[in-house]
Parts: sequence; structure tokens; C-alpha cells
Amino acid sequence: MKNKISRRGFVKTAVFCGSVPFILPSRIWSAEVKPNDKITMGFIGMGTQARSLLGGFLNDVEVQVLAVCDVDTTRREFNKKTVDDFYSKKNAQNYKGCDAYNDFRDLLKRKDINAVCIATPDHWHAIPTILACKSGKDIYCEKPLSLTIPEARSMVNAVRKYKRVLQTGSMQRSSREFLKACELVRNGRIGEVKEVYVSVGGPSKWCDLPEEQMEPGLDWNMWLGPAPMRSYNSTLSPRGVHKHFPNWRSYREYSGGGMTDWGAHHFDIAQWGLGMDESGPVEIIPPDGKEVKRLTYKYTNGVVMYHGGLQGYGYGVVFVGTKGKICVDRGRFLAEPEEIAADYKVGSDKIKLYQSNNHLKDFLKCVRSRQRPICDVEVGCRSVSVCHLGNLAYWYKRPLKWDPAKEQFIGDKEANTWLDTTKRAPWNKIV
Repeated sequence: MKNKISRRGFVKTAVFCGSVPFILPSRIWSAEVKPNDKITMGFIGMGTQARSLLGGFLNDVEVQVLAVCDVDTTRREFNKKTVDDFYSKKNAQNYKGCDAYNDFRDLLKRKDINAVCIATPDHWHAIPTILACKSGKDIYCEKPLSLTIPEARSMVNAVRKYKRVLQTGSMQRSSREFLKACELVRNGRIGEVKEVYVSVGGPSKWCDLPEEQMEPGLDWNMWLGPAPMRSYNSTLSPRGVHKHFPNWRSYREYSGGGMTDWGAHHFDIAQWGLGMDESGPVEIIPPDGKEVKRLTYKYTNGVVMYHGGLQGYGYGVVFVGTKGKICVDRGRFLAEPEEIAADYKVGSDKIKLYQSNNHLKDFLKCVRSRQRPICDVEVGCRSVSVCHLGNLAYWYKRPLKWDPAKEQFIGDKEANTWLDTTKRAPWNKIV
């Protein structure tokens, strides 16, 4: 191979299909995929969530996986073997066509790759996405879309500038119960929306983990990337092929905690139900232990959204209107009163929301059609911004007024300095 060496998610919508002839597309650099060609893909970040996504894409007859990338030698080689073994069995031949890389930039140089799947820790979402856009590739990027709001906006700008397709991995939008809930709310079945309750975890904190001895085979400097240099700890990057979701998401240098991890799912649904995919809240108020009992968001239309569940309704998202309530979670839908949703057929009312029955297939469909997918980069940007705004209010313990059009705090110069992070060279030159 010469110089090539060689995130709680669920992908229950993978399409399992039989063997088909192996065809590689004949294409020029950055040209769109021809109707009968395979969509060729590379994978950046090969942890637990990535393996699930890899299984979904491998089993789709439209896709040919050509490369994987990870900074951990064991994960890199394991997933290369997974791809090679899959195609060997599928095509009844000894296949060795999957390349493996330590540095994602080498993968992005490949002119024969149409699209990439990015499932790295959150602090590594923006930079590969922007460089992938410049390389003429479409992107499936895991949620939460970014580590900061300015990063998310830079990702939107790159996708639009280079005319790429990006699907954010907030895949609840491709589940029937969430579509039904949001369509009912948008069509006024619960009357005027007054409150929304979103039950997800809390904010992240600064990393305080002790130094541990690191086994050979991990490019730790590359794992950190734009994040500050610090000593290795296995909590952040467990060695080898593990089956859990590592706890880097609890630390501010790499993620936003439960607020962004699950918030990129449930706040995303709240935004969808409120019709705020191109906007967001205008005020964020942290709990003060007195009058304000929980983190509170306010929208210009008068809707108040709370971080935390409504008593008696469990996890998920609860929309409260003047005529009733709708509660939705994975595999759970509840309408009160029941007649709000009785005999309701999705797509039958005035407001018809985008329908996708498979998040991965929707991405592939849009790679061919050049249309925006159900969780387009702007959607991912706006939803993760809600999460980041909540974290900032928690971290700095003061109310904030937000301009969703300018993506700046109003009358608070200091708060605007909190929006982004300082990145290590050379990554600070990209975003």
C-alpha cells in the first residue's frame, strides 16, 4: 500500500440486499454521480457509531465503500477488514480494495470517492466537512453538527459555496412517529403552541482526567487535532475496537455533553415542530434557584421551551398547545386528547413536512438528485445552535438575548467572545 496506512446512535433502517455486480463509477473530478453508477464512499472516524453507519451503507446496493480512516491502528485495520470481507463474501471473490488511512486529508485526495461519512468526536466535525466540500465530496456528518455555533455556520457556508449535499445524522426526522408529531403540531391540531419540554442531559465540563500510559498505535496528536494539547486518557479514546460510546462527549474541549449529544435529536424535533429550521430562540435564561427553575428558551412567537421533561410524560419532546398535548419519543407517540391524532394520515393536511423513511437512503437519493436532504446542513446548524446556546447559559450563569439572523448576542460583547474556541495550529487556518 506504499504510504497509505491503510457516535448513541442507531441505524435500524439499513437496506439489506442481495449480490450485484461490482461496478466502479467512471467519473471526472467533482462531477456528479451518473444514474447507473455506484456512489463511492470513504469513512472518517471508525468508532462504535461509525461501524453501525458502515453496516448500513455497505448493505445498500447503491454504495461502494473504498476507504476508511481512523487514528487508532486497530480500529482502522479492523474496519478495512470488515469492508474487504463483506465484498469478498458478497461477490464470491477475494476482495482487497478498501484502503485505510491515518490522516483524513489523504482520503479526501481520492478523486474516485464521491462522498464521505464523518463520525468522529464532535470537535473533529467542522474541519473534515469543510475540506471535504473543497474536495468536491458530499457529506453524511454525525450529530451534533459542530462543537460551536461559528463552526456550524462555516460548515453551512462551505456546503453552499461548493454546492455539496450534507445530511446531518439527526435521524429521528426519518422516523414516522416524529414526522407525525411535528406535522400535527405544525397544522394546529393542538391549537396555538405555548410550551415545549425537551428531556435531554446536561452540559459538558472542562476535562480534568489524569494522564495514563498509552499503548502504541494511536496518533494522539491527531486525535486531539484542533483541541488543546493534553495528556492521554483512555476515557477519551479507548484503544482498539470497543462497543461502547466513549465519554469524550462529557468534556467541553470535545463536545457539549448531553445537551448536544441527545439535544441534537430532541431539540432538533422541537425546532421542526415549531417551524424554526432557519431560525431559533431569542432569549435563553439559565436556572437561578429562585424564580427560574430550569433552563428556559423564548421565541419571538411567544413559545417558551424548557430543558427538562414535563412531569408524568417521561423522556422525549412534549408540545403543549391551547387544545392539547403531543408527546413523542423513539417508538412512542401520545396525543391528548386522543382525537387530536385519531385517523390522522401523514401528508393529508395543509402543511406537509418532508418525508423520509430511511436517513441513509435519503442522503444517497439527494447525492443523485442534488436536492437538500431532510436534515440539511442548515437544519443541523440551527438545531445544534439551540444546544450550544443552552450550554453557554449554563456555563456562564446569566441570561442571554440572541439574534438568530446575525447569530450574535444582543448588547453583550463579552458573551459574543464565548461563541467559538481557540484552535491549535495548523487547524486554526481552516475554520
